[in-house]
Amino acid sequence: MAFSIRFAHAPDLSEIEKVENAADQLLIDLLRPERWEPAPTGESRIREPGYMLVAETGHAAVAGFVHVLETEDGCHLEQLSVAPAHTRQGIGRALVTAAMREAAERGYPTMSLRTYADVPWNAPFYQTMGFAERDPATPFQRALVAVEESLDLDRYGRRVLMIAVPSEDSEGTAHRT
Repeated sequence: MAFSIRFAHAPDLSEIEKVENAADQLLIDLLRPERWEPAPTGESRIREPGYMLVAETGHAAVAGFVHVLETEDGCHLEQLSVAPAHTRQGIGRALVTAAMREAAERGYPTMSLRTYADVPWNAPFYQTMGFAERDPATPFQRALVAVEESLDLDRYGRRVLMIAVPSEDSEGTAHRT
């Protein structure tokens, strides 16, 4: 399937929320939580400091997105979601690659993320993208851990912080449209 990656626009925002809720269902089915919060709205995501990239299919449908926060401590991959109908087609990998390239172009020396260590499409996937486990070192990273602890997310499995070095040489550039 052909797809392109570009920066998110206002018409994408409702689709972004739908994609995340659909993708979350895979995690819900695996972890079996008693309750799972619905995805934040695309509108709330786009208002946060940072950027969002979408993978768009030939039919102009949003097949996936990546949301990157820019904080006083650096660059953080907040969310990667691919619609279940579009998984295992390289979309997630292309989105992360494009997000890392954009981070490098913006001058960030590293990109962080928090994820489940043992969910196959979480930490093992990110390891193939150059991310490695690290201890939280910045105030932002420690705050993420505190929020996760308050939500008791580790009851579903070990949570880890991962860091990668973004590269401007990465393939998967986002198109500014």
